[in-house]
Amino acid sequence: MSLDRNGGGVTRRTFVKGGLAASALAALAACGKNGNAASGQGDSAVKASDGGTFKYYISDPVAIDPYNLQESEGTQVGHVLFDSLVEWDWDKSDVKAKAAESWEINDDNTVFTFHLKDAKFHNGDPVTAESFKRGWQRLVDPSMTTPGEIGYHLSPVVGYDEMAQGSAKEISGLTCPDDKTFVVTLSAPMADFLAVCCHPGLAPVPQAAIDDPDSFLLAPIGNGPFMMDGKWESGQYINVKRFEDYYGDKPALDAINFSIQKDPKTAYSELEAGNMDFCQIPTGRIQELSEKYGKSVDGYTISPSRQALLGAEASVYYLAVNLNDETMANKDLRHAISLAINRQNIVDTLYEGGREPADNVFPPIIDKKGGSWEFAEYDPEKAKQIIDEKGLAGTTVKLSYNSGGGHEDVMSCIQADLQAVGLTAEQDTKEWAAYLQGLTDGTFQLGRLGWIADYPTLDNFIYPNFYSTADNNYSRYANPEVDAAIDAARAIADEDERKDAYRAINKMVADDMPIIPIMFYCHCHVASDRVNELFYNAQGIADLGHASLKG
Repeated sequence: MSLDRNGGGVTRRTFVKGGLAASALAALAACGKNGNAASGQGDSAVKASDGGTFKYYISDPVAIDPYNLQESEGTQVGHVLFDSLVEWDWDKSDVKAKAAESWEINDDNTVFTFHLKDAKFHNGDPVTAESFKRGWQRLVDPSMTTPGEIGYHLSPVVGYDEMAQGSAKEISGLTCPDDKTFVVTLSAPMADFLAVCCHPGLAPVPQAAIDDPDSFLLAPIGNGPFMMDGKWESGQYINVKRFEDYYGDKPALDAINFSIQKDPKTAYSELEAGNMDFCQIPTGRIQELSEKYGKSVDGYTISPSRQALLGAEASVYYLAVNLNDETMANKDLRHAISLAINRQNIVDTLYEGGREPADNVFPPIIDKKGGSWEFAEYDPEKAKQIIDEKGLAGTTVKLSYNSGGGHEDVMSCIQADLQAVGLTAEQDTKEWAAYLQGLTDGTFQLGRLGWIADYPTLDNFIYPNFYSTADNNYSRYANPEVDAAIDAARAIADEDERKDAYRAINKMVADDMPIIPIMFYCHCHVASDRVNELFYNAQGIADLGHASLKG
Protein backbone atom coordinates (compact mmCIF):
# COMPACT_ATOMS: atom_id res chain seq x y z
CA MET A 1 0.00 0.00 0.00
CA SER A 2 0.88 3.60 -0.33
CA LEU A 3 -0.70 5.68 2.35
CA ASP A 4 -1.45 9.18 1.11
CA ARG A 5 -0.61 11.97 3.49
CA ASN A 6 -1.19 15.08 1.42
CA GLY A 7 -4.58 14.18 -0.01
CA GLY A 8 -6.15 17.39 1.21
CA GLY A 9 -5.27 19.29 -1.96
CA VAL A 10 -8.08 20.32 -4.29
CA THR A 11 -8.91 18.40 -7.42
CA ARG A 12 -11.35 18.47 -10.32
CA ARG A 13 -12.31 15.46 -12.39
CA THR A 14 -11.92 15.95 -16.13
CA PHE A 15 -13.23 12.53 -17.11
CA VAL A 16 -16.87 11.60 -17.06
CA LYS A 17 -18.46 12.31 -13.73
CA GLY A 18 -18.16 9.21 -11.60
CA GLY A 19 -14.67 8.41 -12.82
CA LEU A 20 -13.34 5.75 -15.13
CA ALA A 21 -14.51 2.18 -15.25
CA ALA A 22 -11.93 -0.51 -14.64
CA SER A 23 -11.86 -1.19 -18.36
CA ALA A 24 -10.97 2.44 -18.91
CA LEU A 25 -7.50 1.82 -17.54
CA ALA A 26 -6.71 0.46 -20.98
CA ALA A 27 -7.99 3.67 -22.50
CA LEU A 28 -5.08 5.47 -20.89
CA ALA A 29 -3.16 4.22 -23.91
CA ALA A 30 -4.60 7.26 -25.64
CA CYS A 31 -3.29 9.46 -22.86
CA GLY A 32 0.17 10.16 -21.51
CA LYS A 33 1.30 6.53 -21.63
CA ASN A 34 4.13 5.88 -19.23
CA GLY A 35 5.94 9.10 -19.97
CA ASN A 36 5.58 9.26 -23.75
CA ALA A 37 3.97 12.55 -24.68
CA ALA A 38 0.55 12.30 -26.27
CA SER A 39 -0.18 14.10 -29.47
CA GLY A 40 -2.18 17.27 -29.18
CA GLN A 41 -1.05 17.94 -25.61
CA GLY A 42 0.49 21.31 -26.29
CA ASP A 43 3.14 23.06 -28.34
CA SER A 44 4.96 20.11 -29.91
CA ALA A 45 7.59 22.47 -31.34
CA VAL A 46 9.03 23.18 -27.90
CA LYS A 47 12.46 21.63 -27.60
CA ALA A 48 13.30 19.46 -24.61
CA SER A 49 16.64 19.87 -22.96
CA ASP A 50 18.91 16.92 -22.24
CA GLY A 51 19.66 17.70 -18.63
CA GLY A 52 18.71 20.06 -15.85
CA THR A 53 17.45 19.58 -12.31
CA PHE A 54 13.76 18.89 -11.76
CA LYS A 55 12.45 20.46 -8.53
CA TYR A 56 9.72 18.26 -7.10
CA TYR A 57 7.66 18.94 -3.97
CA ILE A 58 7.22 16.28 -1.30
CA SER A 59 6.47 16.22 2.40
CA ASP A 60 9.04 14.60 4.68
CA PRO A 61 8.79 10.83 4.03
CA VAL A 62 8.56 8.10 6.64
CA ALA A 63 11.20 6.10 4.76
CA ILE A 64 13.03 6.01 1.43
CA ASP A 65 14.59 2.61 2.11
CA PRO A 66 12.44 0.17 0.08
CA TYR A 67 11.75 -2.12 3.05
CA ASN A 68 9.31 0.46 4.43
CA LEU A 69 7.90 2.34 1.43
CA GLN A 70 4.46 2.64 2.99
CA GLU A 71 3.31 6.13 2.00
CA SER A 72 3.18 8.40 -1.02
CA GLU A 73 6.22 10.59 -0.46
CA GLY A 74 8.74 7.86 0.23
CA THR A 75 7.26 5.73 -2.53
CA GLN A 76 7.89 8.47 -5.09
CA VAL A 77 11.56 8.67 -4.10
CA GLY A 78 11.79 4.88 -4.06
CA HIS A 79 10.53 4.72 -7.64
CA VAL A 80 13.51 6.65 -8.98
CA LEU A 81 16.12 4.89 -6.81
CA PHE A 82 14.98 1.27 -7.26
CA ASP A 83 13.63 -0.99 -9.98
CA SER A 84 11.46 -3.95 -9.08
CA LEU A 85 11.13 -7.05 -11.23
CA VAL A 86 8.21 -5.67 -13.22
CA GLU A 87 6.16 -2.49 -13.48
CA TRP A 88 2.59 -1.66 -14.35
CA ASP A 89 2.04 -0.79 -17.99
CA TRP A 90 -0.67 1.86 -18.16
CA ASP A 91 -0.90 1.44 -21.94
CA LYS A 92 -1.98 -2.19 -21.70
CA SER A 93 -3.32 -2.46 -18.14
CA ASP A 94 -0.85 -5.24 -17.47
CA VAL A 95 2.65 -5.76 -16.14
CA LYS A 96 5.78 -5.33 -18.22
CA ALA A 97 9.44 -6.15 -17.71
CA LYS A 98 11.65 -3.95 -15.59
CA ALA A 99 14.58 -5.56 -13.73
CA ALA A 100 13.35 -8.96 -14.96
CA GLU A 101 13.92 -9.77 -18.61
CA SER A 102 11.31 -12.54 -18.69
CA TRP A 103 9.36 -14.88 -16.43
CA GLU A 104 7.38 -18.10 -16.35
CA ILE A 105 4.39 -18.98 -14.19
CA ASN A 106 3.29 -22.55 -13.55
CA ASP A 107 -0.21 -23.74 -14.36
CA ASP A 108 -1.72 -23.20 -10.90
CA ASN A 109 -0.13 -19.79 -10.23
CA THR A 110 2.05 -20.96 -7.34
CA VAL A 111 5.57 -20.76 -8.83
CA PHE A 112 6.90 -17.60 -10.48
CA THR A 113 10.34 -17.85 -12.09
CA PHE A 114 12.06 -14.58 -13.03
CA HIS A 115 15.10 -14.19 -15.28
CA LEU A 116 17.06 -11.02 -14.51
CA LYS A 117 18.63 -8.46 -16.80
CA ASP A 118 22.30 -7.56 -16.42
CA ALA A 119 22.34 -4.58 -14.07
CA LYS A 120 24.42 -2.85 -11.42
CA PHE A 121 23.68 -1.17 -8.14
CA HIS A 122 24.73 2.45 -7.73
CA ASN A 123 27.88 1.29 -5.89
CA GLY A 124 28.89 -0.97 -8.77
CA ASP A 125 27.81 -4.28 -7.22
CA PRO A 126 26.01 -6.64 -9.62
CA VAL A 127 22.25 -7.12 -9.21
CA THR A 128 21.67 -10.84 -8.69
CA ALA A 129 18.85 -13.13 -7.64
CA GLU A 130 20.33 -13.07 -4.13
CA SER A 131 19.94 -9.27 -4.17
CA PHE A 132 16.20 -9.69 -4.62
CA LYS A 133 15.95 -12.36 -1.94
CA ARG A 134 17.89 -10.10 0.43
CA GLY A 135 15.65 -7.13 -0.33
CA TRP A 136 12.39 -9.03 0.02
CA GLN A 137 13.39 -10.62 3.30
CA ARG A 138 14.11 -7.21 4.85
CA LEU A 139 10.41 -6.37 4.42
CA VAL A 140 9.51 -9.23 6.74
CA ASP A 141 12.51 -9.37 9.09
CA PRO A 142 11.31 -8.71 12.69
CA SER A 143 14.89 -8.05 13.82
CA MET A 144 15.09 -4.78 11.86
CA THR A 145 15.68 -1.83 14.21
CA THR A 146 12.34 -0.45 13.05
CA PRO A 147 10.39 -3.31 11.43
CA GLY A 148 8.65 -2.36 8.21
CA GLU A 149 4.92 -2.01 7.61
CA ILE A 150 4.66 -3.52 4.11
CA GLY A 151 5.65 -7.13 4.66
CA TYR A 152 2.08 -8.22 3.99
CA HIS A 153 2.80 -7.98 0.26
CA LEU A 154 4.80 -11.19 0.69
CA SER A 155 2.28 -13.02 2.85
CA PRO A 156 1.39 -15.41 -0.01
CA VAL A 157 5.00 -16.68 -0.18
CA VAL A 158 5.98 -19.98 1.43
CA GLY A 159 7.90 -19.31 4.64
CA TYR A 160 6.53 -15.78 5.17
CA ASP A 161 4.85 -16.63 8.48
CA GLU A 162 7.92 -18.33 9.92
CA MET A 163 10.20 -15.40 9.16
CA ALA A 164 7.67 -12.79 10.27
CA GLN A 165 7.30 -14.61 13.59
CA GLY A 166 11.07 -14.84 14.05
CA SER A 167 11.29 -18.64 13.89
CA ALA A 168 13.20 -18.60 10.58
CA LYS A 169 16.08 -16.50 9.26
CA GLU A 170 14.94 -16.58 5.66
CA ILE A 171 11.83 -16.99 3.54
CA SER A 172 11.98 -20.56 2.28
CA GLY A 173 9.81 -19.82 -0.76
CA LEU A 174 12.47 -17.51 -2.24
CA THR A 175 15.21 -19.43 -4.03
CA CYS A 176 18.11 -18.53 -6.32
CA PRO A 177 19.13 -21.42 -8.63
CA ASP A 178 21.76 -19.11 -10.14
CA ASP A 179 22.69 -15.42 -10.19
CA LYS A 180 20.15 -14.59 -12.89
CA THR A 181 17.21 -16.75 -11.79
CA PHE A 182 14.88 -15.81 -8.94
CA VAL A 183 12.11 -18.26 -8.03
CA VAL A 184 9.12 -17.38 -5.86
CA THR A 185 6.92 -20.19 -4.52
CA LEU A 186 3.52 -19.36 -3.03
CA SER A 187 1.70 -21.28 -0.34
CA ALA A 188 -1.54 -21.09 -2.35
CA PRO A 189 -2.45 -20.01 -5.88
CA MET A 190 -2.59 -16.25 -6.44
CA ALA A 191 -3.32 -15.10 -9.97
CA ASP A 192 -2.59 -11.43 -9.14
CA PHE A 193 0.87 -12.05 -7.66
CA LEU A 194 2.71 -10.78 -10.73
CA ALA A 195 1.04 -7.40 -10.16
CA VAL A 196 2.23 -7.47 -6.53
CA CYS A 197 5.80 -7.64 -7.86
CA CYS A 198 5.36 -4.10 -9.28
CA HIS A 199 5.61 -2.62 -5.79
CA PRO A 200 8.81 -0.55 -5.36
CA GLY A 201 9.36 -2.11 -1.95
CA LEU A 202 9.95 -5.47 -3.63
CA ALA A 203 13.28 -4.23 -4.94
CA PRO A 204 16.76 -5.71 -4.71
CA VAL A 205 19.33 -4.35 -2.25
CA PRO A 206 23.12 -4.78 -2.12
CA GLN A 207 25.00 -6.31 0.80
CA ALA A 208 25.60 -2.77 2.06
CA ALA A 209 21.98 -2.69 3.26
CA ILE A 210 22.87 -5.45 5.73
CA ASP A 211 26.37 -4.28 6.58
CA ASP A 212 25.47 -0.64 7.32
CA PRO A 213 21.69 -0.37 7.70
CA ASP A 214 21.78 3.03 9.42
CA SER A 215 23.54 4.65 6.45
CA PHE A 216 21.25 2.82 4.03
CA LEU A 217 18.18 4.40 5.64
CA LEU A 218 19.37 7.90 4.74
CA ALA A 219 21.23 7.13 1.51
CA PRO A 220 19.87 3.93 -0.07
CA ILE A 221 21.91 2.27 -2.80
CA GLY A 222 19.54 1.18 -5.53
CA ASN A 223 19.44 -0.16 -9.07
CA GLY A 224 17.18 2.53 -10.55
CA PRO A 225 17.71 5.38 -13.02
CA PHE A 226 18.77 7.84 -10.31
CA MET A 227 21.16 7.52 -7.37
CA MET A 228 21.44 9.44 -4.12
CA ASP A 229 23.46 12.66 -4.23
CA GLY A 230 24.34 13.00 -0.57
CA LYS A 231 21.89 11.87 2.10
CA TRP A 232 18.29 12.62 3.01
CA GLU A 233 18.18 15.87 4.97
CA SER A 234 14.95 15.56 6.93
CA GLY A 235 12.74 18.62 6.64
CA GLN A 236 14.88 20.03 3.82
CA TYR A 237 15.54 17.92 0.74
CA ILE A 238 16.47 14.64 -0.91
CA ASN A 239 18.76 15.08 -3.91
CA VAL A 240 19.33 12.42 -6.54
CA LYS A 241 21.35 12.43 -9.77
CA ARG A 242 21.31 10.38 -12.95
CA PHE A 243 22.96 6.96 -12.63
CA GLU A 244 25.23 6.81 -15.66
CA ASP A 245 25.56 2.99 -15.64
CA TYR A 246 21.80 2.38 -15.58
CA TYR A 247 20.82 -0.67 -17.63
CA GLY A 248 17.59 0.88 -18.95
CA ASP A 249 16.65 4.05 -20.81
CA LYS A 250 18.95 6.90 -19.83
CA PRO A 251 17.00 9.69 -18.10
CA ALA A 252 16.99 13.10 -19.78
CA LEU A 253 17.23 14.85 -16.41
CA ASP A 254 20.61 15.36 -14.77
CA ALA A 255 19.12 15.42 -11.29
CA ILE A 256 16.01 15.73 -9.15
CA ASN A 257 15.68 17.94 -6.09
CA PHE A 258 12.90 16.51 -3.90
CA SER A 259 12.15 19.72 -2.05
CA ILE A 260 10.56 19.06 1.34
CA GLN A 261 8.01 21.75 2.20
CA LYS A 262 5.66 21.98 5.17
CA ASP A 263 2.43 22.13 3.15
CA PRO A 264 1.04 22.42 -0.41
CA LYS A 265 0.44 26.17 -0.09
CA THR A 266 4.10 26.82 0.71
CA ALA A 267 5.17 24.55 -2.14
CA TYR A 268 3.01 26.43 -4.63
CA SER A 269 4.46 29.74 -3.45
CA GLU A 270 7.87 28.29 -4.28
CA LEU A 271 6.61 27.33 -7.75
CA GLU A 272 5.39 30.88 -8.32
CA ALA A 273 8.80 32.15 -7.23
CA GLY A 274 10.53 29.90 -9.76
CA ASN A 275 11.91 27.48 -7.15
CA MET A 276 9.63 24.49 -7.82
CA ASP A 277 8.61 22.53 -10.92
CA PHE A 278 5.80 20.29 -9.64
CA CYS A 279 3.45 20.52 -6.67
CA GLN A 280 -0.17 20.31 -5.55
CA ILE A 281 -2.68 23.02 -6.32
CA PRO A 282 -3.60 24.75 -3.04
CA THR A 283 -7.10 24.51 -1.63
CA GLY A 284 -9.65 26.70 -3.37
CA ARG A 285 -7.58 27.52 -6.46
CA ILE A 286 -8.38 24.69 -8.88
CA GLN A 287 -10.42 26.73 -11.36
CA GLU A 288 -8.11 29.71 -11.24
CA LEU A 289 -4.87 27.78 -11.74
CA SER A 290 -6.19 25.31 -14.30
CA GLU A 291 -7.12 28.30 -16.44
CA LYS A 292 -3.80 30.01 -15.79
CA TYR A 293 -1.62 27.00 -16.61
CA GLY A 294 -3.90 25.09 -18.97
CA LYS A 295 -5.46 21.67 -18.34
CA SER A 296 -3.70 18.49 -19.39
CA VAL A 297 -5.69 16.90 -22.19
CA ASP A 298 -5.74 13.45 -20.59
CA GLY A 299 -5.40 14.49 -16.96
CA TYR A 300 -2.11 12.61 -16.54
CA THR A 301 0.42 14.06 -19.00
CA ILE A 302 2.07 17.45 -18.64
CA SER A 303 3.23 19.25 -21.74
CA PRO A 304 3.80 22.92 -22.68
CA SER A 305 0.71 25.05 -21.96
CA ARG A 306 -1.05 21.97 -20.54
CA GLN A 307 0.38 22.03 -17.04
CA ALA A 308 -2.53 21.31 -14.66
CA LEU A 309 -3.26 17.63 -13.92
CA LEU A 310 -6.83 16.74 -12.93
CA GLY A 311 -7.18 13.04 -13.79
CA ALA A 312 -9.00 10.44 -11.70
CA GLU A 313 -6.90 8.52 -9.16
CA ALA A 314 -6.87 4.92 -7.99
CA SER A 315 -7.29 6.06 -4.41
CA VAL A 316 -9.83 6.59 -1.64
CA TYR A 317 -9.97 8.95 1.36
CA TYR A 318 -11.46 7.29 4.45
CA LEU A 319 -11.60 7.06 8.23
CA ALA A 320 -10.04 3.96 9.76
CA VAL A 321 -12.10 2.81 12.75
CA ASN A 322 -10.21 1.34 15.71
CA LEU A 323 -12.39 -1.66 16.49
CA ASN A 324 -10.36 -2.39 19.63
CA ASP A 325 -11.52 0.88 21.10
CA GLU A 326 -14.45 0.31 23.47
CA THR A 327 -16.49 3.16 22.03
CA MET A 328 -15.83 2.42 18.35
CA ALA A 329 -16.53 -1.31 18.80
CA ASN A 330 -20.23 -0.35 18.73
CA LYS A 331 -21.39 -1.08 15.16
CA ASP A 332 -24.49 1.08 15.55
CA LEU A 333 -22.28 4.05 16.37
CA ARG A 334 -20.16 3.39 13.27
CA HIS A 335 -23.31 3.28 11.14
CA ALA A 336 -24.61 6.53 12.63
CA ILE A 337 -21.29 8.33 12.13
CA SER A 338 -21.12 7.31 8.48
CA LEU A 339 -24.73 8.30 7.81
CA ALA A 340 -24.14 11.71 9.42
CA ILE A 341 -21.28 12.72 7.11
CA ASN A 342 -22.29 14.96 4.21
CA ARG A 343 -19.71 13.78 1.69
CA GLN A 344 -21.16 15.81 -1.16
CA ASN A 345 -20.82 18.98 0.89
CA ILE A 346 -17.14 18.21 1.53
CA VAL A 347 -16.55 17.58 -2.17
CA ASP A 348 -18.42 20.71 -3.28
CA THR A 349 -17.23 23.22 -0.70
CA LEU A 350 -13.61 22.14 -0.26
CA TYR A 351 -12.82 20.64 -3.67
CA GLU A 352 -14.97 22.67 -6.06
CA GLY A 353 -16.89 19.54 -7.04
CA GLY A 354 -13.72 17.93 -8.27
CA ARG A 355 -13.86 14.74 -6.22
CA GLU A 356 -16.59 12.16 -5.80
CA PRO A 357 -18.28 11.03 -2.58
CA ALA A 358 -17.14 7.51 -1.71
CA ASP A 359 -19.81 4.89 -1.10
CA ASN A 360 -17.50 1.86 -0.82
CA VAL A 361 -13.79 1.01 -0.90
CA PHE A 362 -13.26 0.64 -4.69
CA PRO A 363 -12.43 3.85 -6.61
CA PRO A 364 -14.40 4.02 -9.87
CA ILE A 365 -11.18 3.93 -11.91
CA ILE A 366 -10.50 0.50 -10.36
CA ASP A 367 -14.04 -0.88 -10.41
CA LYS A 368 -17.52 0.55 -10.88
CA LYS A 369 -19.38 -2.67 -10.05
CA GLY A 370 -18.36 -3.06 -6.42
CA GLY A 371 -21.69 -1.90 -5.06
CA SER A 372 -22.58 0.83 -2.58
CA TRP A 373 -22.44 0.26 1.17
CA GLU A 374 -25.83 0.71 2.83
CA PHE A 375 -24.53 3.07 5.50
CA ALA A 376 -22.13 5.04 3.29
CA GLU A 377 -24.77 7.55 2.27
CA TYR A 378 -25.86 10.86 3.75
CA ASP A 379 -28.96 10.38 5.87
CA PRO A 380 -28.81 12.51 9.04
CA GLU A 381 -32.36 11.60 10.04
CA LYS A 382 -31.51 7.90 10.04
CA ALA A 383 -28.32 8.69 11.95
CA LYS A 384 -30.34 10.54 14.61
CA GLN A 385 -32.81 7.66 14.82
CA ILE A 386 -30.00 5.17 15.49
CA ILE A 387 -28.42 7.49 18.06
CA ASP A 388 -31.72 7.97 19.88
CA GLU A 389 -32.79 4.32 19.79
CA LYS A 390 -29.41 3.03 20.94
CA GLY A 391 -28.84 5.66 23.61
CA LEU A 392 -25.76 7.10 21.91
CA ALA A 393 -26.57 10.80 22.27
CA GLY A 394 -23.64 12.77 23.64
CA THR A 395 -21.06 10.06 22.81
CA THR A 396 -17.64 11.63 22.32
CA VAL A 397 -15.45 10.51 19.42
CA LYS A 398 -11.99 11.74 18.46
CA LEU A 399 -11.03 12.54 14.86
CA SER A 400 -7.29 12.02 14.41
CA TYR A 401 -5.34 13.16 11.36
CA ASN A 402 -1.96 14.35 10.18
CA SER A 403 -1.23 18.05 9.94
CA GLY A 404 -0.04 19.92 6.88
CA GLY A 405 -2.10 18.29 4.13
CA GLY A 406 -5.27 20.37 4.24
CA HIS A 407 -7.11 17.74 6.30
CA GLU A 408 -8.13 20.26 8.95
CA ASP A 409 -10.98 21.54 6.78
CA VAL A 410 -12.27 18.03 6.04
CA MET A 411 -12.19 17.08 9.70
CA SER A 412 -13.97 20.31 10.65
CA CYS A 413 -16.78 19.46 8.22
CA ILE A 414 -17.08 15.96 9.68
CA GLN A 415 -16.97 17.35 13.21
CA ALA A 416 -19.88 19.69 12.44
CA ASP A 417 -21.86 16.87 10.82
CA LEU A 418 -21.44 14.61 13.85
CA GLN A 419 -22.38 17.33 16.29
CA ALA A 420 -25.49 18.07 14.21
CA VAL A 421 -26.84 14.58 14.96
CA GLY A 422 -26.10 14.64 18.69
CA LEU A 423 -22.55 13.31 18.93
CA THR A 424 -19.57 15.14 20.38
CA ALA A 425 -16.52 15.24 18.12
CA GLU A 426 -13.00 16.34 19.01
CA GLN A 427 -10.04 16.87 16.69
CA ASP A 428 -6.57 15.44 17.27
CA THR A 429 -3.78 16.44 14.89
CA LYS A 430 -0.16 15.31 14.82
CA GLU A 431 2.88 15.49 12.55
CA TRP A 432 2.85 12.64 10.02
CA ALA A 433 5.41 10.28 11.56
CA ALA A 434 3.87 10.60 15.04
CA TYR A 435 0.39 10.18 13.59
CA LEU A 436 1.36 7.04 11.69
CA GLN A 437 2.91 5.60 14.84
CA GLY A 438 -0.38 6.19 16.64
CA LEU A 439 -2.20 4.22 13.96
CA THR A 440 0.30 1.39 14.37
CA ASP A 441 0.01 1.46 18.16
CA GLY A 442 -3.79 1.64 18.09
CA THR A 443 -3.96 4.88 20.09
CA PHE A 444 -6.81 6.42 18.08
CA GLN A 445 -10.55 6.11 17.54
CA LEU A 446 -11.16 7.46 14.03
CA GLY A 447 -8.05 8.04 11.93
CA ARG A 448 -7.90 9.77 8.54
CA LEU A 449 -6.14 7.86 5.80
CA GLY A 450 -5.84 7.90 2.05
CA TRP A 451 -5.26 4.64 0.22
CA ILE A 452 -3.43 4.76 -3.12
CA ALA A 453 -3.24 1.54 -5.12
CA ASP A 454 0.18 -0.13 -5.04
CA TYR A 455 -0.98 -2.03 -8.11
CA PRO A 456 -4.43 -1.60 -9.67
CA THR A 457 -6.12 -4.79 -8.52
CA LEU A 458 -9.21 -5.25 -6.38
CA ASP A 459 -7.16 -7.37 -3.97
CA ASN A 460 -4.97 -4.36 -3.15
CA PHE A 461 -7.99 -2.55 -1.71
CA ILE A 462 -9.50 -5.55 0.06
CA TYR A 463 -6.63 -7.57 1.55
CA PRO A 464 -4.56 -4.81 3.27
CA ASN A 465 -7.61 -3.17 4.83
CA PHE A 466 -9.70 -6.16 5.82
CA TYR A 467 -7.57 -9.32 6.16
CA SER A 468 -7.15 -9.98 9.87
CA THR A 469 -3.36 -10.34 9.87
CA ALA A 470 -2.47 -7.69 7.26
CA ASP A 471 0.13 -5.26 8.60
CA ASN A 472 -1.84 -2.21 7.51
CA ASN A 473 -5.22 -3.32 8.79
CA TYR A 474 -5.24 -0.37 11.18
CA SER A 475 -8.88 -1.01 12.11
CA ARG A 476 -7.89 -4.39 13.62
CA TYR A 477 -10.76 -5.90 11.67
CA ALA A 478 -10.97 -9.68 12.08
CA ASN A 479 -13.72 -11.66 10.37
CA PRO A 480 -12.90 -15.34 9.68
CA GLU A 481 -15.48 -15.49 6.88
CA VAL A 482 -13.90 -12.50 5.16
CA ASP A 483 -10.41 -14.01 5.56
CA ALA A 484 -11.58 -17.26 3.99
CA ALA A 485 -13.29 -15.43 1.15
CA ILE A 486 -10.11 -13.42 0.42
CA ASP A 487 -8.02 -16.59 0.39
CA ALA A 488 -10.47 -18.18 -2.03
CA ALA A 489 -10.61 -15.10 -4.29
CA ARG A 490 -6.83 -14.96 -4.59
CA ALA A 491 -6.79 -18.51 -5.95
CA ILE A 492 -9.27 -17.86 -8.79
CA ALA A 493 -7.45 -17.86 -12.12
CA ASP A 494 -10.22 -16.39 -14.27
CA GLU A 495 -10.05 -12.60 -14.05
CA ASP A 496 -13.79 -11.93 -14.32
CA GLU A 497 -14.62 -14.57 -11.71
CA ARG A 498 -11.90 -13.22 -9.42
CA LYS A 499 -13.28 -9.69 -9.66
CA ASP A 500 -16.78 -10.92 -8.86
CA ALA A 501 -15.40 -12.66 -5.77
CA TYR A 502 -13.81 -9.44 -4.54
CA ARG A 503 -17.03 -7.54 -5.19
CA ALA A 504 -18.82 -10.06 -2.99
CA ILE A 505 -16.25 -9.49 -0.24
CA ASN A 506 -16.81 -5.74 -0.56
CA LYS A 507 -20.48 -6.36 0.22
CA MET A 508 -19.61 -8.69 3.14
CA VAL A 509 -17.56 -5.94 4.78
CA ALA A 510 -20.16 -3.22 4.28
CA ASP A 511 -22.29 -3.85 7.37
CA ASP A 512 -19.29 -4.22 9.70
CA MET A 513 -17.94 -0.87 8.45
CA PRO A 514 -14.34 -1.21 9.69
CA ILE A 515 -13.58 1.89 7.64
CA ILE A 516 -15.79 4.86 6.76
CA PRO A 517 -15.30 5.89 3.11
CA ILE A 518 -15.33 9.65 2.54
CA MET A 519 -14.34 10.45 -1.06
CA PHE A 520 -12.46 9.28 -4.12
CA TYR A 521 -9.44 11.31 -5.17
CA CYS A 522 -8.42 13.04 -8.37
CA HIS A 523 -5.09 14.57 -9.29
CA CYS A 524 -4.71 18.20 -8.37
CA HIS A 525 -1.21 19.11 -9.44
CA VAL A 526 0.51 21.74 -11.50
CA ALA A 527 3.88 22.04 -13.20
CA SER A 528 5.99 25.10 -13.84
CA ASP A 529 6.50 26.34 -17.38
CA ARG A 530 10.01 24.83 -17.29
CA VAL A 531 8.53 21.35 -17.64
CA ASN A 532 8.41 19.95 -21.17
CA GLU A 533 7.05 16.48 -20.41
CA LEU A 534 5.94 14.47 -17.36
CA PHE A 535 3.60 11.52 -16.93
CA TYR A 536 1.90 11.28 -13.51
CA ASN A 537 -0.06 8.06 -13.28
CA ALA A 538 -3.34 7.20 -11.58
CA GLN A 539 -1.38 5.89 -8.57
CA GLY A 540 0.11 9.34 -7.98
CA ILE A 541 3.62 8.42 -9.15
CA ALA A 542 5.60 10.64 -11.52
CA ASP A 543 7.66 8.91 -14.20
CA LEU A 544 10.70 11.09 -13.64
CA GLY A 545 12.91 8.68 -15.53
CA HIS A 546 11.22 9.85 -18.75
CA ALA A 547 10.56 13.48 -17.79
CA SER A 548 12.22 16.43 -19.48
CA LEU A 549 12.61 20.18 -19.06
CA LYS A 550 12.44 22.79 -21.79
CA GLY A 551 15.60 23.55 -23.70
